[in-house]
Amino acid sequence: MTFSSKLIEKAVEAFSSLPGIGRKTALRLVLHLLKQDKSVTEQFATALRTMREGIRECSICHNLSDDVICQICADSRRDGSLVCVVENVRDLMAIEETGQYRGLYHVLGGIISPIEGIGPGDLNIESLNVRVQKGDLKEIIMAISPTIEGETTIYYISKYLQPLGVQISTIARGVSFGGDLEYADEVTLGRSIVARMAYTAK
Repeated sequence: MTFSSKLIEKAVEAFSSLPGIGRKTALRLVLHLLKQDKSVTEQFATALRTMREGIRECSICHNLSDDVICQICADSRRDGSLVCVVENVRDLMAIEETGQYRGLYHVLGGIISPIEGIGPGDLNIESLNVRVQKGDLKEIIMAISPTIEGETTIYYISKYLQPLGVQISTIARGVSFGGDLEYADEVTLGRSIVARMAYTAK
């Protein structure tokens, strides 16, 4: 793809570096912005800059937040005895979209994957352990994608927390093995949360 402007070329390269956006789509986005009033582009750039500078990690659940504690953890209407453990923020958002779950969350920040060099120490497991030790949690729901790595992660966390006596459950297998939660439809994912099953690490 040949450009008559280096400025446009750099903008296209920036957009195409985003996941799921090829160079043709990136070019369409750039040309669209150029057709808009200059203030629209400035608002767009300001929103991105403000987000990048202001976003932080919730000190309790590791969700993305504007404040030290995210809106979900700060919501007194939610069931504080339930914690849904997810791999990443995308999975948290997918579950929230179902409207079927009113407990709290814990974002691991990944799953155990020896091939990729990711071990338990690289995940937010110890902070989950601290939350359980406080004694307010009655159930931990393991809502992790049903892959080999996901099952390994569920098993490890279950064994790790077993001495603390907290009930551990997994989402029902309406989500097919090998699938990703973020791509499951809302109805299937919602039913999987509601029909969760007790999990025992043997």
